[in-house]
Amino acid sequence: MELYNGKPYWLTTYPHAPAYPKLEEDITCDVLIVGGGSCGAQCAYYMADTGLDVVVVDQRKVGHGSTCTNTALVQYLGDKMLYQLVNSFGETNAIRHTKLCEQAIADIKSACNALHIDAEYVQRASLYYASCEEDVAKLEKEYGYLQKHGFMADMLTEEQIGKWYPFKKRAALYVQNDGELNPYKFTIGLLEKAKQKSVRIFEETAINGKVFEEDGAIFYTKTNHTIKAKHVIIASGYEGLNFKKDKNALLTTTYAIVTNPVEDFSSWHERTLIWETARPYIYMRTTADNRIIIGGLDDDMISPTEREGKLPHKRDKLVGEFQKLFPNLSVRPEFYLGAYYAGTHDGLPMLGHYEEMPNCHMIFGYGDNGLVYNMLLAKITRDVITKGTHEALDIYLHTRPMMQ
Repeated sequence: MELYNGKPYWLTTYPHAPAYPKLEEDITCDVLIVGGGSCGAQCAYYMADTGLDVVVVDQRKVGHGSTCTNTALVQYLGDKMLYQLVNSFGETNAIRHTKLCEQAIADIKSACNALHIDAEYVQRASLYYASCEEDVAKLEKEYGYLQKHGFMADMLTEEQIGKWYPFKKRAALYVQNDGELNPYKFTIGLLEKAKQKSVRIFEETAINGKVFEEDGAIFYTKTNHTIKAKHVIIASGYEGLNFKKDKNALLTTTYAIVTNPVEDFSSWHERTLIWETARPYIYMRTTADNRIIIGGLDDDMISPTEREGKLPHKRDKLVGEFQKLFPNLSVRPEFYLGAYYAGTHDGLPMLGHYEEMPNCHMIFGYGDNGLVYNMLLAKITRDVITKGTHEALDIYLHTRPMMQ
């Protein structure tokens, strides 16, 4: 699967990352994690403390799939607004999900602090502004639920926004305790931490066959080696759909640019994450070396060839959208790409437990908060494997009722 076109920025930030061997023998383990990107690394991080024999495999160099295209805004509010999740799943489950996302952000921060590699985690607030007059009421509904359930958020007026930024919008939510990080360094850091605890990691090891049995599974590599495992976690990101398609999953195309370093951020209040209520939306954040990431302009899923052809136009339009908000900042795109992106129709990430795949746990951390979703789903999966269940499993199972 050709996951992206263009040049990823994140790989340039850690050019001498550790290398891992290819699998060159038949092995057995308790838990096989298929995927060495951010999701697989987050699973390895949690599984490393269970005392189980854990193996991670990736068909590429680890972190070289969708992880290196992840723009890594770490937020607990998602593509579907909280009031919409309440309408779909009820207030209890919608708030449970949002609280779990909030906790996952705290877990990400804690993990970053424990790594030997600096994942460049910075706590940020988010500015979530109304794209048009009609969306002000949506933000008011959102704010009502956030306030009711103790989330740290404020509603800003047009005047308040204008004092903090070089643009004005009718209204915006100002959400505390979000963050940003470097997803490539985060992934490598988690894998190195897991490796220290005896997790075995193999890259450039492609899977091309599998057999599921009642007491485990056998996975076959392209080099004719076997991996026998009692449990399997499919943590392959968007390529998880190659293992099992799910009607709730929605694959689309998105675009992003990374600019030249900027010297003066004084007009950008506290370097907040910024996004909007429009769908699809434009979003932006800053980086540790003072660049700006701008993303959005999503399309329905298109071929890699079409995606590549659209890149110059999308690149220039993203610059233009940024300049509408920050006309005082001179930027040019030094990196840009188009990539596959996945969400779900009902707005929540999923765990797939399928009858024909016993002892297999499929993680579909799909949505605009993939890093956060993967963290909470990895934690749930660890508990399902070691304890048999998790109290929030019912929220994320693929068998949950679909929104009408």
